[in-house]
Amino acid sequence: MKLNIVSAGTGMAWVKLGVRTFWRQPMALAALFFMTMAAMSLASMVPLVGPAIALMLLPSATLAMMVAAAQASQGSFPTPAVLLVAFRTGQQRLRDMLVLGALYAVGFLAVMGLSALVDGGQFAKVYLGGAQLTKEVAEDPAFQSAMWLSMVLYLPLSLLFWHAPGLVHWHSVPPVKALFFSIVACVRNFGAFLVYGVGWLGVFLLGGLVVALVSALLSMMGLAGSAAGGIMVGAALMMAAMFFTSVVFTFRDSFEPPSTPAPEVPHEPPLEPPPAAGPN
Repeated sequence: MKLNIVSAGTGMAWVKLGVRTFWRQPMALAALFFMTMAAMSLASMVPLVGPAIALMLLPSATLAMMVAAAQASQGSFPTPAVLLVAFRTGQQRLRDMLVLGALYAVGFLAVMGLSALVDGGQFAKVYLGGAQLTKEVAEDPAFQSAMWLSMVLYLPLSLLFWHAPGLVHWHSVPPVKALFFSIVACVRNFGAFLVYGVGWLGVFLLGGLVVALVSALLSMMGLAGSAAGGIMVGAALMMAAMFFTSVVFTFRDSFEPPSTPAPEVPHEPPLEPPPAAGPN
């Protein structure tokens, strides 16, 4: 397995590929994203251990969207079967994905636990859905400090798990090594990921502006309320689905294809020439 070093401009190419691929199969990819979120929401309702189970499913859900996006980029129609891709590629990979999910749950809960030391757990309760976010809570300095601490701590956790599901699935890398290779790849390609993040920030801001304009127009026509709320939720889901569609391209360009791909989704050459790779 070889790490590719890509140029900073590749980050914007990842954003464009994500958007372009999403619009090849918008209904399928949006539906798959909604189903993954619904499955995690249902899992979180299990008494006592629900939130932990939902967190454990996140790497598998990310992998499902990566496989679906790879299929869509190759002209195939992704079916709901990809939602189970992490659980039907052999016992070893299943075990590795479960370990990866457990590690993510432990890491995320550790971040929430550390934030609770700042504000007594108020931010964690709001974030996990156990409390409502009121104006008084949002303006509390302790709550704001806990929020910023969580964001700072979540960044390295996100980088650790960014490529890990793909490394386990396509390269058969053990979970702990996958975490190490993932964060190394993100750090070595920091410029590309910085541009990638800024690019998606621009997409979300533009999408938010469009939704605000449409909502204002509906309000002028006397159609505000539930219609505006539905548009906002739909637009948020669509943009989130586009973002997760782009993740597979960050993985594809960061690592050389495996010699023996997983049977569910061949790791085939990209639709356009890959960016020139720097020294390893």
